[in-house]
Amino acid sequence: MTTFCSHLKMLAPDGKIRLRDVLDTKGILRLIESVPSPKAEPFKLWLAQMGKERIDEIFDPEIAINRAIDYYRGRGYSDKWIEARLKGILDRKK
Repeated sequence: MTTFCSHLKMLAPDGKIRLRDVLDTKGILRLIESVPSPKAEPFKLWLAQMGKERIDEIFDPEIAINRAIDYYRGRGYSDKWIEARLKGILDRKK
């Protein structure tokens, strides 16, 4: 699995700087999918669901917009704030 690892200098418990294996987000997800344990299965199913949802959003971008609105509402933002936020994003993309 070290194929996906990079090295990063980090402080070791003995106080010396040593190279450590590290993974980026993609590498972490690849590592998780390779774990043969049944305990990893719920997380693998969750990852598959997230992937399906993102693919669905590619074919229907309104799904992504609705997800963003639900996210902001869940955080307690007003509809007026959400509208301003989405318009601001749209204006920056022009």
